[in-house]
Amino acid sequence: MKPTILAVDGGDSKADVVLVDAHGSLIGATRRSGSAHFGLGHNGSPVDTVDQAIRIVCSDGGLDPESKPIATSAVYCVAGADIPIDDRRIASELAALGWASRTVIRNDTFAMLRAGTERGWGVAVVCGSGLNCAGVGPEGRVVRFPSFGELSGDRASGGGWLGRAALGASLRARDRRGPRTVLERLAPAHFGMASPTALMEAIYVGRLDERRLRDLAPIVFKAAAVGDAVARSLIDELADEVVANANAAIRRLRVTTRDVEVILGGGVFKSNDENLFKRIEAGIHAVAPKAVMKRLQAPPVLGAALIGLDELRATQAAKRRIRITLTDTRLSQGPVSKSKKRSGAAG
Repeated sequence: MKPTILAVDGGDSKADVVLVDAHGSLIGATRRSGSAHFGLGHNGSPVDTVDQAIRIVCSDGGLDPESKPIATSAVYCVAGADIPIDDRRIASELAALGWASRTVIRNDTFAMLRAGTERGWGVAVVCGSGLNCAGVGPEGRVVRFPSFGELSGDRASGGGWLGRAALGASLRARDRRGPRTVLERLAPAHFGMASPTALMEAIYVGRLDERRLRDLAPIVFKAAAVGDAVARSLIDELADEVVANANAAIRRLRVTTRDVEVILGGGVFKSNDENLFKRIEAGIHAVAPKAVMKRLQAPPVLGAALIGLDELRATQAAKRRIRITLTDTRLSQGPVSKSKKRSGAAG
């Protein structure tokens, strides 16, 4: 078998899967909706989501999915791989699929870090539905955090928390336990409801999945943009939790005096709220004055592919090739056309 990498980035709502050869040429790519969160207690069938996405990549790359293994190495960077027990459990589940001769498991934060920096070291904070952080030092030292909500000491844990907090602030404003906020109107209106109480009751009786509250995160930013103090305080609390995680990683890596790159990725960081980023930057610079903030522009699955290329000791030219080819636009277009694959391989 020619050296080939199967790279997967899995999260709450989708799985991005690519197949790359040792020269950094893209063989196949797809983005499949569905839960690819491997945390215990999460709904959905993450193994099935990943398995079906890999079958699409096989078809796109002209490979027979029944002729396993299709890759020498599979790098699965997935949400839910938070502690060593998770790593072993997930590795067993995914290795059993037989797609690759070797299986590597990482938390999806490590894919984000590798996609966001050429150095191979730094700190990454992902803030999507949840919040997590990981870091790699210049000598290879690794730090990471469990991401189990209040059970692991998390506070403002991502867009899911922001949405739940928005509903809570709306209810407190309506019954006079808290200050008034435009979220009283905006939060229930987003779901076609008349009041925060109606939204709360819909979740309580099961008419609306509580996970849908994460959809309110953009509404909080919208409220803050028109000067709502309650919305701004929630965003500030989220920013401070990002800072707490990043600074803890920076201290544990012993790089407070270095120009450490801090990669910010996930749906919340796609906001154009400059106050959010200014607060994060100021908080991190208080501990690491030379730190450089970077918003992730590439899809995290690129990082999974690069981790695989690192392990194959691929050339820098191969890594540059996949960086140029593998973009969010490419993934959103679906499977790679045969003509484009031939031109990519020729490059």
